[in-house]
Amino acid sequence: MAMLPTLRQLQYLKLLAQHGSFSRAAEAAHVTQPTLSAGVQELERILGAPMVDRNRSGVILTAAGTEVVARAGAILAQAEDLVQACRGASQPLEGRLRLGVIPTIAPFLLPAALGVLRARYPKLRLFLREDMTQRLIADLKSGVLDATLIALPYDMTGLEWAHVGDDELMAAFPAGHPLGADATVSPGRLDGENLILLEDGHCLRDHALSACGLGPQKSTYEEGFAATSLATLVQMVGSGLGVSLIPAMAVEAGLARAAQVDVRPLAPDHASREIVVAWRAGSTRATEGRLLADLFADAGRPAAGPSSFSVDFAVSGRP
Repeated sequence: MAMLPTLRQLQYLKLLAQHGSFSRAAEAAHVTQPTLSAGVQELERILGAPMVDRNRSGVILTAAGTEVVARAGAILAQAEDLVQACRGASQPLEGRLRLGVIPTIAPFLLPAALGVLRARYPKLRLFLREDMTQRLIADLKSGVLDATLIALPYDMTGLEWAHVGDDELMAAFPAGHPLGADATVSPGRLDGENLILLEDGHCLRDHALSACGLGPQKSTYEEGFAATSLATLVQMVGSGLGVSLIPAMAVEAGLARAAQVDVRPLAPDHASREIVVAWRAGSTRATEGRLLADLFADAGRPAAGPSSFSVDFAVSGRP
């Protein structure tokens, strides 16, 4: 029977690819540099091909090494799922859980949820990472993350998810703008206005464009200018630079009020994004993912009323 590489050897190579040097990879693996180097050399011997090119400027993966790292990510993720399944068989949400969250959700939903999560699951060691959806899903599929809190619609191939809530998108414009005369705003009435969006990469940008019936690159604001965060976007609207669409959970958190911005629901369809907790298809994290979704839904639910993030009345930023 042919010798097979060990999980430890694959982990060494993956860390080497991530950090670009033997010393930093060894530090991340909590081993000495000679130990890590010997593990990579043994992996090369077992596979019969060099994995890395060693030079003074650092470490570069060979073609074979790149292929092994790509496959090792899935293998290591499955091995970690196995460990977590055994540890969590008696009690879910114990031990380490690495959760990714998109920046248009994190500051509005997490503050209320984390205290409840800590009280309900005191043995959970939660590690949070905030990033854009594309990178979070890539890290989820490769095993860097265990679950993600994201917004749909988005391509969820290879993933499973649980519903948290529907977050309504609302028209936002400077306080005193003529659009504020009505209780609701038709997306068509935004035509001719300077439409300000988040920069490319934010899924909320695509959700907003879809709600307005526009293509993926369409914006009536100056080309090349976009907001990097919701806070910046709202400040730009409040300064009279244009109009935009912002999620109801941000409105409920007071973001519009702080920037002298008026918001109104969209009519007639009340466009929204779906907030979900996602995990790898077939992962043993499914039970924990559903528990997290339920907890986040509770955190986003008003003291009385339905489980959603919709705003039932017009909100004005004027004092």
